[in-house]
Amino acid sequence: MYCQNCGKELNETDQFCGSCGAKVIQLRRNCPNCGASIESFDQVCSHCGYQLPVEVKHPIIQKSRVVAGLLGIFLGGMGVHNFYLGYSSKGFIQVCLFLAGILTLGLTSFAAALWGFVEGILLLCGSIERDGNDHLLK
Repeated sequence: MYCQNCGKELNETDQFCGSCGAKVIQLRRNCPNCGASIESFDQVCSHCGYQLPVEVKHPIIQKSRVVAGLLGIFLGGMGVHNFYLGYSSKGFIQVCLFLAGILTLGLTSFAAALWGFVEGILLLCGSIERDGNDHLLK
């Protein structure tokens, strides 16, 4: 079995490709109604006639480590790098801290900016390897 994204050979038990991090798509699956083995492209179970749900496949969009790192260094206080990587909760917390600086005489804004700067450095150094969708950064 080979990765459909990069072509690397995979083990039968692999769920993710060790080379590119793509999720391994199994070609066979079971009918949720009767349990019969069916092909992944079938729309109706040939054993019981059950209408199979359509699986929506989202494209893998790899994010750039350099772009995320630079966003973290220059705009990290506002959480822009976290929004870019798909960590919207962390980004929202950083925006709130940044805006709370109005009430705290800039103390929380400084903390958010320092947090973003450190994450930007970690991204550029390679310590942070995956985005919010668990895909490897390029």
